[in-house]
Amino acid sequence: MTPINELTSTAVPLPLPNIDTDQIIPKQFLKRIERTGYEDFLFYDWRYTFDAKGNTTTNPDFVLNKPEYKGSQILIAEKNFGCGSSREHAAWAINQYGFLAVIAPTFADIFFSNAGKNGIILVRLSEADVETLLQRSTANPQHKITINLEAQTVTDDQGFRAHFDIDPFRKHCLLNGLDDIGLTLLHEDKLDAYEERHNKEFWSAPKYAA
Repeated sequence: MTPINELTSTAVPLPLPNIDTDQIIPKQFLKRIERTGYEDFLFYDWRYTFDAKGNTTTNPDFVLNKPEYKGSQILIAEKNFGCGSSREHAAWAINQYGFLAVIAPTFADIFFSNAGKNGIILVRLSEADVETLLQRSTANPQHKITINLEAQTVTDDQGFRAHFDIDPFRKHCLLNGLDDIGLTLLHEDKLDAYEERHNKEFWSAPKYAA
């Protein structure tokens, strides 16, 4: 997982509440056994249109398909983002598409946990602050937002400034690029010592002793 501290980027405005995990990554893509490649299916039912013959075309009206928002690393949405099922695929799809942060008034609890474990900063701001950022990014696709994780602040190029709260443990993991595997490997020397001690004790037991 890549460490994140300060992120400056344009932002994709998605002014909708209650965006659930089935909208983020539709259920038909959960059958895949890979953990990569989900960026192609992010908001699939909104990004594409389908005709009676099953042909798929890109929906030019959906914000992710607008060239002026290409490369944005911040997503802005309304309250209760990530509600629905507990599928971790939603966090995978968002991260693999290139989003490193999501700004919203509230997030579903399980999605909040999954996102943090997959290198995504979730920023909770007031509804009024989120509305301000949504309006500015909609009016000007080049609107720049800066998220400083160390300082726990959000600023923009028009004088906006707000503070956000984050769990200290999750903040530490994001700043240092630590997922669950990375956290475990911090104790690699202790794990190796335990395995060595366990093997010696196991093979020296009377059952196996020469």
